[in-house]
Amino acid sequence: MPQLPDDLDAVAVRTWCSLALEALGRERAEIDAINVYPIADGDTGTNLYLTLESAAAAVEAVFAAHETGTTAPATADAVRAMAHGALIGARGNSGTILAQLLRGMAGVLADGGDAAHLRLALTRAAAAARQAVAHPVEGTVLTVATAAAEAAQGEEPDLYAVVSSAYEGARAALARTPEQLAVLGRAGVVDAGGRGLVAVLGALVEAVTGQPPVRGSRTGSGKAAAPVDGGPVVGPPAGGVPADGLAVVEGPPECPEDADGGGPAFEVIYLLEARDAQVDRLRTRLDALGDSLVVVGGDGLWHVHVHVDDAGAAVEAGVEAGRPYRIRITHFATESGHDVRVQAEPAQRAVVVVVPGDGLAGLCTEAGATTVIARPGEPPASGELVDAIRRAHAREVVLLPNDAALRHTAAAAAEQARTEGVRVALVPTRAAVQGIAALAVHEPDRGFDEDVVAMTAAAGATRYAELAVAERQSWTMAGICQAGDILGLIDGDVAVIGADVPATARTVLDRMLAAGGELVTLVLGEDVPDALADALEEHVREGYLAVDTVVYRGGHQRAPLLIGVE
Repeated sequence: MPQLPDDLDAVAVRTWCSLALEALGRERAEIDAINVYPIADGDTGTNLYLTLESAAAAVEAVFAAHETGTTAPATADAVRAMAHGALIGARGNSGTILAQLLRGMAGVLADGGDAAHLRLALTRAAAAARQAVAHPVEGTVLTVATAAAEAAQGEEPDLYAVVSSAYEGARAALARTPEQLAVLGRAGVVDAGGRGLVAVLGALVEAVTGQPPVRGSRTGSGKAAAPVDGGPVVGPPAGGVPADGLAVVEGPPECPEDADGGGPAFEVIYLLEARDAQVDRLRTRLDALGDSLVVVGGDGLWHVHVHVDDAGAAVEAGVEAGRPYRIRITHFATESGHDVRVQAEPAQRAVVVVVPGDGLAGLCTEAGATTVIARPGEPPASGELVDAIRRAHAREVVLLPNDAALRHTAAAAAEQARTEGVRVALVPTRAAVQGIAALAVHEPDRGFDEDVVAMTAAAGATRYAELAVAERQSWTMAGICQAGDILGLIDGDVAVIGADVPATARTVLDRMLAAGGELVTLVLGEDVPDALADALEEHVREGYLAVDTVVYRGGHQRAPLLIGVE
């Protein structure tokens, strides 16, 4: 056997995320097919995949920040990024629990990645996940996580023994879930969320050993078996058990009737900035409103998931507790015993736009676009863009990423949406002001290609700039900047280094308008006073005849000021 690592370092964490994403990508359709609890909406595999995708993207961002260095990131940075990425990208009940499991592990692995720390990390993760769920139920992913942690306990000194024991313990627990949860037994399936966790732990085994996990032998005992070849796992069918002990579900299983004949009408999910004491009160209020309540997170940032009949009340509870954002509401309807999403006739065309703040989100929504907010340090993953395309519910979609760094993410989202039958055109906008210009000329009544060409031309004709605050001394194209300097970036490059925002903004405007222009767009950040916009508008009016200025409030965005010149 090759030399195995003694510690789970940052590179191993990165590998784990990548392998887990691949595993969930392979298995998500099968996991979706066995999803019957808590809502048989057939999306557990997809939700787990999208949650892991966000975690993996956050880890990749940490490594990208170290590209110019000679060493890899610290393990603490990698595991914290993994946990944060999962938290902000968590989807559905299963994804929210997975995010808490990863957060529980990260809290321990940040201090060390040896066998002892990993054993403790698995234990903390299982406990944290149970605490996050308002009413834990056995026979679910919580049971599988607990079993994995318990199986990993012992005196084994190496990572291989710990991860292998955890994986085998999880597989054995997964096989028993139909015996613990009646809804699974009636449908003849194992828990979908637990199946996803087994895939994630299998990826951890491969990240540590370099080899896929060695799976246990098949069983012909008549009891549900753990997955041997990655296929779906179910309990014994009414007619008996095949020779290999496995019955395979080819499509979505029959949805069992709920005991009360139905469940809540809405799934409500949002991120929440709030203090711990406020979250405790929020849990109590949401628990009284509905079920499937999971609240995960900490340190001021939380992910809230609940099923309710009154979606407005669930959001209002979040507003009272703190600052909710990235709010997603899914409507369920009961039809012939199946829970399905309500779908209207799709529109012919829609625009999906990524915006850096709440203010521009409101502006774009008023213009008829579907928005995705990219908050500071939280770029959207491709799954979030795909979800926005689905929410737009149109046959044709124009996608405006408004950030050069999102080019590949947006391209992946567009490709995924095309496989679902949506015609998607990606306009490679690199800044929010380019997106505003493109949206301004959008006309849904003309031909799709003609509309895309017009929007692309408008975006391309818009030069863009932003002001930023230097975080440290560094070399730039405009010279050496010091921490605290105001940087004026034109078309992505530092062109001006100044001491204050007003003077730097005037210099940036002068440089941009030297090449001509007819319209200046100013987007002010949350804490920027209106007086700055008035002063810059007067500066343009006095120095440049026939140039108009429009001002928008961007809300909570990364840059204090965005500038566009058309």
